[in-house]
Amino acid sequence: MNEIAKKESPNAIIARMQGEFARVLPKVLTPERFCRVVLTAINKNQALADALADRRNQPSVLSAFMRCAEMGLEPDGRRAAISCYRKKDGSYDVTLLPMFQGLAELAMRSGLISNIHADKVCENDDFDWDTGEIHHKIDFRKSRGKVYAYYCIVRFKDGSIKTETMSMDEVNAIRDRSSAYQAFKKYGKTCPWNTDPDEMGKKTVFRRCSKWLPLSPELQSAIEADDEDYAAAASEIKHAANDKFAQANIMADQPPIDTVAEDVPADPAPAQEPVPESDHNPGSLFDGDDK
Repeated sequence: MNEIAKKESPNAIIARMQGEFARVLPKVLTPERFCRVVLTAINKNQALADALADRRNQPSVLSAFMRCAEMGLEPDGRRAAISCYRKKDGSYDVTLLPMFQGLAELAMRSGLISNIHADKVCENDDFDWDTGEIHHKIDFRKSRGKVYAYYCIVRFKDGSIKTETMSMDEVNAIRDRSSAYQAFKKYGKTCPWNTDPDEMGKKTVFRRCSKWLPLSPELQSAIEADDEDYAAAASEIKHAANDKFAQANIMADQPPIDTVAEDVPADPAPAQEPVPESDHNPGSLFDGDDK
């Protein structure tokens, strides 16, 4: 029997993993849907499919998907993305990148936040920052011009507000320390920093704002997974867990089913559920001077 015939198909591998995913997925996600999204991600990324088919690299790919399941984030490119590229030695670099929408959804699940908003600021926008107060107006009838900053506003249910603003230079300084972006520069490999720069800019400023937010185990795991993309600064990055906001929703094991990849339609804006107050979290690559 030749080598190709011996290889398991992605469908078979993911169907075999469905019970493992079900053990850790929160109730907001069914294992059937999660597996469909995983297969869609694999079908859209040839490097990821090749890494999954290679038994030497298969554990790294499955580990990335398992971590998504543990955090309750679909690897759909909006909530989380999997960066994968082949190195010169034939092995694959597989990196989990939580995205802004995914991090915001995890923060909202705590129940204490009423709204999270992040956006870019362009040269022709009317933008004003005054000791934490942000006013932003956009005239969509004309070109907005070049992006020069990003900001994030978190509104809590008790009426308090936290904001952060970062210049383009500050965002780019974080970007340049990303292993995924370095691979893009060195090998031309696609990564969210070059395909979705605005989403990464919003995520970066939200990460800085997250030092004011409660860290549930899921949000902490997502932040730590994101930190791993910045290996050069790993020794600087620490985050404290806030166990009071833990989510203990674990699904019972379910028998595997035939799983077929399908395109997942874009979901409407995440339900405005909410999140809590916590102590100021320790230093991170994403921390800046308090404003």
